Amino acid sequence: MPTDFRDGRTFPRRGRTPLGGYLWLARVFDKGRASVAGTIRDYIYQCPMDKGVFARWGITEQEFDRAMRRCRDDDELLAWMRTAVPDQKRDAANEWLEREKHESLDRQDREEGCA
Repeated sequence: MPTDFRDGRTFPRRGRTPLGGYLWLARVFDKGRASVAGTIRDYIYQCPMDKGVFARWGITEQEFDRAMRRCRDDDELLAWMRTAVPDQKRDAANEWLEREKHESLDRQDREEGCA
């Protein structure tokens, strides 16, 4: 899991890549860990997309921060998410990303060479 984006060639995982059925989770986890490590470069942790997903998941930014700092890897974070975010909210966030934010996801993919 990359967390050092300072070289400009290493990127957070794609927002469209599901982690345990949660779109955006892998990306926000990567960005959050990079932010804590001081290796985020020009990415923004808790950007509007992050905050929009948190709201739809029904968790606060502070709750995610605490979980992110406690969870060492994807499996631990995913276990926490499954207790904190009901499937219905997970699905609502995924739908919001796919329907309303697809252009932003497309732009990120192009910028990061995934298109």
